[in-house]
Amino acid sequence: MGGTGMAGSPGAGHPGVARVAAIDCGTNSLRLLVADVDQQAGKLTDVDRRMEIVRLGQGVDSTGRLSPEALRRTLAALEGYARIIEKTSAGAVRMVATSATRDAANAADFVRGVHDVLGLEPEVLSGQDEAYLSFAGATAELHGPSGSRYLVVDIGGGSTEFVLGRATRGGARLGGERLGGERRGGEGISAVSVDIGCVRLTERHLRGDPPAPAEIAAAVSDIDAALDVVAAAMPAASADTLVGLAGSVTTVAGLALRLPGYDAGLIHHSRIAAAQVSEQASRLLGQTRAQRAALGVMHPGRADVIGGGALVLDRLMQRFGFAEVLVSEHDILDGIAWALTGP
Repeated sequence: MGGTGMAGSPGAGHPGVARVAAIDCGTNSLRLLVADVDQQAGKLTDVDRRMEIVRLGQGVDSTGRLSPEALRRTLAALEGYARIIEKTSAGAVRMVATSATRDAANAADFVRGVHDVLGLEPEVLSGQDEAYLSFAGATAELHGPSGSRYLVVDIGGGSTEFVLGRATRGGARLGGERLGGERRGGEGISAVSVDIGCVRLTERHLRGDPPAPAEIAAAVSDIDAALDVVAAAMPAASADTLVGLAGSVTTVAGLALRLPGYDAGLIHHSRIAAAQVSEQASRLLGQTRAQRAALGVMHPGRADVIGGGALVLDRLMQRFGFAEVLVSEHDILDGIAWALTGP
């Protein structure tokens, strides 16, 4: 499998378009995007986009280690992605790993396994780097009034990233600096990562089926304390638009839209009111796991942790006074793809 340097992109179709592959390994899911990126036109076109719930971070919060079973699940899914990358002739590949592999004592086992499959090592991102890439991917297509400020919130399994800034065409450039490697977000970009994610909150507090009121109250306390950290780090409430990313947000949107099944086309760029988010969070936390799993929009691997993710979204919207959330299906994967195409 190729490394992260740009090679030819035989599948891209015409000059100026690069075919790249981005992989994001989070606490809960492993995701792949193969895309054709046209930097000149500011356009990213999906070739293949998919997701597997592998739960790499299962138990990390309590044990400090990646379990052998979680590693096997993740590497097996990654082997499937490697075959897709080869078949689609992507010219550059980049894999990033987030909260679970930052926290684990045996992260080296994961790195070796990835190298065996892909021939490259995953980049274990800091929370800030993860946030910048998410911002890039989420805002590349947004065309608000000049000077519009976006608060991009990526609710993951182990952590949640907040980034406040202004979008630019092609998303991968923030304040004049390209994302990736050693580089950081540019002027005018603020970012903070806090340890509240759907898996972490579920394992710490939301153990009941459904969770007991005292468990929910404990989770709320953790979330609110983390939001104090965010408020101290950035003027989050000053944003013109809240953009919500990742499976917890898109699932809540699908429920609020009353979709019979998950439909990314209808969910992407939908606007969900704060009252609808609160309604769905209360609904999910009041249901058993079996009831949540039976919902048409629910991915089977998300049913046990969705309550925690919905609660994070609900609390942050209340805390910072957002009347609605703009839901994006484009996130860190898209940011990685933009960054792969070079200056």
